[in-house]
Amino acid sequence: MVLFALLLAIGVLGAASARAQAGVVGVVGASLSTCASRVAPGDTPQAMFAHPERFDCTSPQTAHGSGDYWILSGPLPPGTDGARPIRVRQASLSQDRLAVYALAADGRITGIVNDQIGISRHLRLGAVIEHRFVPGDAPITRLLWRVDGASNLRGVVVGARVASDGDSIRSDLLFAAFYAAFLGLVSGLLIYNLALWNVLRHDFQLAYCGLLGCVLLYALSSSGLLAWVLPGIENNRRILFNYIVLCWGMSAALTFCAHFFESHILEGWPQRLITVTTWTFGVLGVLFMAVGSVAMHPLDRLYSLVMFVSPGVVMAVLWRAWQRRSRFLWMFLISWISPIAMLAVRSAFNLGLVPWSFWIDNSTLVAMAIETLVASMAIAHRILMLSRERDEAVRQEAISRELADTDPLTGLLNRRAFLARAIPADGPRTLMLFDIDHFKQVNDTIGHDGGDEVLRLFARTLRYHARTGVLVARMGGEEFALLGEEDAMPDPELMLASVRGERLPFDLRITSSIGICHGPLADENDWKRLYRLADQALFQAKTAGRDRAGRAPPAAMAA
Repeated sequence: MVLFALLLAIGVLGAASARAQAGVVGVVGASLSTCASRVAPGDTPQAMFAHPERFDCTSPQTAHGSGDYWILSGPLPPGTDGARPIRVRQASLSQDRLAVYALAADGRITGIVNDQIGISRHLRLGAVIEHRFVPGDAPITRLLWRVDGASNLRGVVVGARVASDGDSIRSDLLFAAFYAAFLGLVSGLLIYNLALWNVLRHDFQLAYCGLLGCVLLYALSSSGLLAWVLPGIENNRRILFNYIVLCWGMSAALTFCAHFFESHILEGWPQRLITVTTWTFGVLGVLFMAVGSVAMHPLDRLYSLVMFVSPGVVMAVLWRAWQRRSRFLWMFLISWISPIAMLAVRSAFNLGLVPWSFWIDNSTLVAMAIETLVASMAIAHRILMLSRERDEAVRQEAISRELADTDPLTGLLNRRAFLARAIPADGPRTLMLFDIDHFKQVNDTIGHDGGDEVLRLFARTLRYHARTGVLVARMGGEEFALLGEEDAMPDPELMLASVRGERLPFDLRITSSIGICHGPLADENDWKRLYRLADQALFQAKTAGRDRAGRAPPAAMAA
């Protein structure tokens, strides 16, 4: 049932995400072509609309570097209903100010100017910046952006589209379903794994909880929800926050990778490689926090480079795990193949090796949704195997302890274990010492193997008559002992009769003598006194003719 629920959740999340992305890419409006021009002194929106020849429509926007830009759209697509409001949508990027202007067919220009906080207030779900324009008497024909302080790491205006009110609402609803499912899934897994870590204390569990926490924070920020919860947050700070949690999330993920496999698997250079990469991401997160607002470009290049090589680090770890036949390789590979592939593609995009795509820009959460579900099953299987290993270790330890505490011939407690369990006692105890009569003659008659069989049968008789709570031990040679509370001890005459009636090899009959003493057993001195008196009673029984019981006075009185 758990597996079915997980698979169903994967299907729901995948379907919701696919529909949301399809809605933004396909149904939600149409794509706009854009051209770029650097801002020059004296530029106005009217002049820029009037001189489209100033714009570069062939070079990638990133080729122009950081700075202030005008971005001019091509004519609005023919399918756009000029009589209805339009939603101008674009990807959220690092920039100081953003203004959007709409040119109507009658030459009238309307605009919306935003500072950092204003940009955040125009964020929709999916971290899409959206501005709404209502046509007047004439339809809108063209759009113009003024972007100040563009870092231009991925572009100046990326993913520009024009959509209707209904398209925007449908997009928000579909994204809301996806993010609600994702945040609920990650929150539940985080609480569950924290509870497991509190009980089991495995290092990889804590690292996985750290990863889930970073994913949760990244989802809140990258979805645009953080700007809804904190409407006064600047958009560049929200983007900076994304960098920080992604860096620390990668540190947690690599730490999880280092501790998920058996301890000997990554010994040597793989452990050093993954440790260096983990610390690099951690330090990068600190640098983004400290100087990210003034050194975004070099930190982003370093971040993108480390991100680009990190799949290679993971693959090196997997190669070592395969070489050393790790039992957990397939679990890790199945759960992490999706994030590794996403990471490689996203890193190539960050370095400018592949063009921007909505699918790439929104692949992180889809990949992590799959990873969190599958990795949770992998972790559950890992914990199951650890539990089995622990249970086997406990069983082997119990066997070893039992072997150390028992006499190998008879299976009774040996003298050391008998004394360890007997002292101290919380009240007076009765000690019965048994000695097989004429045991040397038994060995001379039937041999030592036969004598061993006699000892085993004698031990079986003692064990049979001993009640619960009575200790039974072989003290050495042919001497045995029973110790317990007085009312739990067997009848000595019944014991003697049972030994006498035991059928032995070659129809041999044996008897035994018993020495009995009752007294306190609080410490080692009490034991020595009790044993001495019982041994004296045993000697008296043998002197009196054997096959009988001798009883000593209580140890407290004898003292």
